[in-house]
Amino acid sequence: MAKAPTVGGTRTAVRRPTKTDTGKTLGMQRETFVALMFLTPAFIGFLVFYLIPALRGVYLSFTDFNLLRNSGEWIGLRNYQAMLKDALFWNSLWVTFKYVVINIGIQTILALAIAVLMHRLTRSIVVRSVLVLPWLIPNVVLALLFMWMLDPSLGIVNHYLGAFGIPAQGFLGDEGQVIPTIAGINIWANMGYTALLLFGGLVMIPKNYYEAAALDGASEWHMFRTITLPLLRPVLALVLVVTLIGSFQVFDTVQIATGGFGGAPGGPANASRVLYMYIFQQSFEFNELGYAAALSMALIVLLVAVAAIQLRLLRAGESDLA
Repeated sequence: MAKAPTVGGTRTAVRRPTKTDTGKTLGMQRETFVALMFLTPAFIGFLVFYLIPALRGVYLSFTDFNLLRNSGEWIGLRNYQAMLKDALFWNSLWVTFKYVVINIGIQTILALAIAVLMHRLTRSIVVRSVLVLPWLIPNVVLALLFMWMLDPSLGIVNHYLGAFGIPAQGFLGDEGQVIPTIAGINIWANMGYTALLLFGGLVMIPKNYYEAAALDGASEWHMFRTITLPLLRPVLALVLVVTLIGSFQVFDTVQIATGGFGGAPGGPANASRVLYMYIFQQSFEFNELGYAAALSMALIVLLVAVAAIQLRLLRAGESDLA
């Protein structure tokens, strides 16, 4: 019979696994197995529809793959060299940048204002439901609706502008107005949803902070600067990153709204040809899938870099909540 080990001359008992320990281990194994079973479909979907196409896209960016030939030869960095010399690429990047600045700047300010008003004045479910309604409208329907409303000849908007003595505006047909107009359409559609995300962050801020500040005589603006903004920073950073990625991927609104009434999508004069549309045109209109893949890789690198800078500057991983 084995003797129990001694520590400092004193025998210590060796604890043997009991039935309870064995049951806990088996239970944890079963839970792990069930969790993996639930995660497997999502993992397969990610593998088939995201990871494999992404890796194939990286490969295609180094080839001259053409949809008509359905084949392509390895050409190394030639697509990336052509991209750096492509005036249309730089123009589409500049157009996209203008849209992103207008969309994110105005949408974030308006959504934050709406969220703060809801948080301080009312938390009605009806108000929240009304705010999210525009976001539920499909982008294609939204683009068609505004295309008719903003038409220079038949649109109801120019009709009412004329009633006030304001001359008809080009909106989607004017080079200087098309990007602000498209940004305005998407701001109206997504502002309520963004406000609800920010409202969710505001709800997590303890009320006693505001009560203590009110007792000290702080104004609403002072409480907003010193309490709301610092404590909302992690949620605000997430919203800004999500909005940034969505803004760089704008396509359907531009394609439908600027291509109506016989116009060319991306017009007039490439004034609304955003980067996503240029990638689409290279792929399915010019059949240059290899070059389109190189453009997509450039967009991915740009998004990762800008998102990382945003998260770093906003300190998204930190919270001022004690």
